[in-house]
Amino acid sequence: MKIYLVRHGQTEANYEGKMQGRDNRFSLNDTGVRETKKLKEKLQDKKIDLCITSPLKRTWETAVILAGDRVYIEEDSRLIERDLGEYENKPRKEYDPKKYWNYSLNSNEHGVEKIQDVINRSKEFLNDIKKKYPGQNILIVSHGAIIRSLHHLLIGTDFKKQKDLTKLTIDNSYFGEYELK
Repeated sequence: MKIYLVRHGQTEANYEGKMQGRDNRFSLNDTGVRETKKLKEKLQDKKIDLCITSPLKRTWETAVILAGDRVYIEEDSRLIERDLGEYENKPRKEYDPKKYWNYSLNSNEHGVEKIQDVINRSKEFLNDIKKKYPGQNILIVSHGAIIRSLHHLLIGTDFKKQKDLTKLTIDNSYFGEYELK
């Protein structure tokens, strides 16, 4: 079973260096649309049976460009971005990723969703699609925190031993290909 992970294309908030979180006001900007169309070309030779996306507008727009003419697109609320609490719509530089991506610390200071909760809902999502769609190739369109969590789950990261879960950079239009066994 192949899993293709994609982060949504750029929005104006991304361009401005702001943390969007679950704010649903942002659409893809022109750069985001171009990035996504370029990624679509890369996906042309990939067999995709289904696309599952977060309920937020920026991911739906990305999913429709990538797969809307190829496969059914399904929404799953577990793919929504991490709740960033007081950091939503704030400059990225105000947020300390080392603090909020520390599995042992599991901080929810300032209303940020605990990393263990993000990882647990990502794990539940993967377990469900494995049961529901065995042997199918699935395109998942989501957000930076969820893509990073899914990546670590798919490569088998030991969360109790791994001290830095932020080593993987998840830029807009990130694409990763994984095997789910």
